[in-house]
Amino acid sequence: MNRNFGKGEKTMADTLGILVNTDKYLNYVINLTHAAHKKEKDVRIFFTGKGVLLTLKPDFKKLVGKAKLAVCDVSFRSHGLHGREDEVPGVGFKDFATQAKNAEMVAEMDRYVVF
Repeated sequence: MNRNFGKGEKTMADTLGILVNTDKYLNYVINLTHAAHKKEKDVRIFFTGKGVLLTLKPDFKKLVGKAKLAVCDVSFRSHGLHGREDEVPGVGFKDFATQAKNAEMVAEMDRYVVF
């Protein structure tokens, strides 16, 4: 039971995790993220597999400030993107992570959507 319910602290129902492992559906990810953010949800997105290719798309920047973003470093490198980390908006050095970050997100989020 959340003892801080109603005291300004987000509850688990206020969290949404999104896993993106495809290079499709960026518009769906953006629209879902914007809708959740508008409802003051805590949104976290983890890009892995081919999903890392979306990080270099111009519309990717629409996610900045709406969600906490993380990218699988192994996938980023395996798709030949090593050295382009600075080109990913809203993702800092520490946000290039391992699958452990994804596992953490699964454990912490109330809802979890996979693309």
